[in-house]
Amino acid sequence: MADRRLQVFHTVARLLSFTKAAETLHMTQPAVTFQVRQLEEHFNTRLFDRTHNRISLTEAGRAVFASAERIFELYAEMENTVREITGAVSGTLTIGASTTIAEYMLPPLLGEFKERYPDIVIHLKVANTEGIVSMVENNTIDLGVVEAPVSNKNLVVEVCKQDQLFAIVPPGHPLADQEAVDLTQLLQHPFICREEGSGTREVIADYLQVQHDCNATFNIAMELGSPEAIKGAVEAGMGVSVVSGTTIWKELKLGTLVALRLDPPLNRPFSFVHQKQKFRLRVMEELLEFARDYCRDQCASR
Repeated sequence: MADRRLQVFHTVARLLSFTKAAETLHMTQPAVTFQVRQLEEHFNTRLFDRTHNRISLTEAGRAVFASAERIFELYAEMENTVREITGAVSGTLTIGASTTIAEYMLPPLLGEFKERYPDIVIHLKVANTEGIVSMVENNTIDLGVVEAPVSNKNLVVEVCKQDQLFAIVPPGHPLADQEAVDLTQLLQHPFICREEGSGTREVIADYLQVQHDCNATFNIAMELGSPEAIKGAVEAGMGVSVVSGTTIWKELKLGTLVALRLDPPLNRPFSFVHQKQKFRLRVMEELLEFARDYCRDQCASR
């Protein structure tokens, strides 16, 4: 319902980028520029200063942005009030998730959520933890689900479940007959790890520093961008790795990988992360509450 020109302006002002705003709004950059110019013509003043490929808000732009924030908050309040009266839950949400969560945790969760609320449209963006946190910071997505601690104190971070990581080796590997393995043993073998910015890689690096001296390093043989690629490389005998227990149940059942407990164990949180908004749409509240219940039920059934 909100004025489209104001929505586009608000997104550009928030991201301070016409390019990023176009990506967020699924519009072309010329279309974004046109909407902003229409608003500037309405007020008969510039809302942005454009210098050296950068933009900043003018004094008028800052005033319009502050008013737009209040307007959209009132729209959200109105939407929620009417939906509470009618009992309807609908709308659109954009969720971002790190790779492991997007591939293994979210499909069943979102499947059950869609069964309960078929009128809700969900868009999913997949990136590593660093990328998802950046999207939340820039308001590109409504909700992020990540697999590593989040340091930004201006964001709301809520742990939804604990995930245990395991060392994996191919059958016939010198470590395959062991039930548990410590870092000293893993350090002796070629290690296959995730890319820089991955939550899994960050957690493993922290574990290495805490459990071993700071000079100890894995013998990194390969960096790969997804759990599936890592499992395939380990199956092919190219090295060992450490992965989430949620990613390997199929390979363990088929006998193509052997999982070893880490000694001491390595756990990490899966967390929801979102902006500290004063007022959230009911669809967002429903998803958060559903996800909390889903994670509690999953933990209780173990």
